[in-house]
Amino acid sequence: MTDRIRSEEELDEILSRPGPALIEFIRNLSGPLVILGAGGKMGFTLAALAQRAAAAANSPVEIVAVSRFSDASTRRKFKEHGVRTQSVDLLERDSLRELPDAENVIHLAGLKFGTSENPAPTWAVNTIVPAHVTERYPSARIVALSTGNVYPFMPIHSGGATEVEPLNPPGEYARAAVARERVFTDASKKNGTPVSIIRLNYAVELRYGVLVDIARKVWAGEPVDVSNGWFNCIWQGDACDMILRALPLAASPPTVWNLTGSASLSVRELTSQFSELLERPAKFIGQESDTALLGNPAKLFVEFGSPPTPLEAVIRWTAEWVKSGGRSLNKPTHFEVRDGRY
Repeated sequence: MTDRIRSEEELDEILSRPGPALIEFIRNLSGPLVILGAGGKMGFTLAALAQRAAAAANSPVEIVAVSRFSDASTRRKFKEHGVRTQSVDLLERDSLRELPDAENVIHLAGLKFGTSENPAPTWAVNTIVPAHVTERYPSARIVALSTGNVYPFMPIHSGGATEVEPLNPPGEYARAAVARERVFTDASKKNGTPVSIIRLNYAVELRYGVLVDIARKVWAGEPVDVSNGWFNCIWQGDACDMILRALPLAASPPTVWNLTGSASLSVRELTSQFSELLERPAKFIGQESDTALLGNPAKLFVEFGSPPTPLEAVIRWTAEWVKSGGRSLNKPTHFEVRDGRY
């Protein structure tokens, strides 16, 4: 495993490098595979990963990435990697008729940041879009991405929330995410649509994520808030692999799965680790609470095994990336927020 990732091209190659299990899965997948909301942070990794797996399997399955694609360079990047793109506004019901028929759909569409100041778009995207999608694809297998924010804060030594934990989260965004799950569940029960709901929290790569947020604060000499002192995370490439392979887990009523790393990570300890790697002093504000947003992914790991990318490698890559001036998406996770106001 490499000690350092030196460019965005190398980063994208590693993130979208398919493993044997995914290649074998794609080999027997009927296409096209439609990825909705592909213009977000995870969309390119997931689409490129699926396309490379199909190529490795000598499969003719077509990967179709769907987004508004307001940025032409983003759309061009998909095309350069062999992924078909289609520009559609999923809030416009009639526009979904333009999409190809499909037996397999990945739903990534969602809205989080800016919710506290302007909650209406978040509720619209997280509820109206799923209604349109399940109407357009009533018989398709759908993997619907949700979030670990639907859970309440858990005691830090609890091992994290399991999928049966009652959903009573704080904040507009988290409640809208619960509503998104309810819309998928209602449609699944009414139409028999097979759905797999994936509650992901804190996928990370080198341009964004909790590890980047902490490392960049250390590098800039800024204090790190430890009030929300623990979290889980998973390498984005591993998360996308499991999201794709979750299609056979879809059922009616929906199945629900947590997707994150199994370790509960200390913000304070990681800050100190980045301090050593970056040779900058660690500074802290706040005091750890005895609860945090933590998920337990054990059920999904029984199906797929543990994520193969070691956290130690990701931490080292992140430190080197920040130290060398690697690009940031400038989209902080706000991991320190405890009141649900994003």
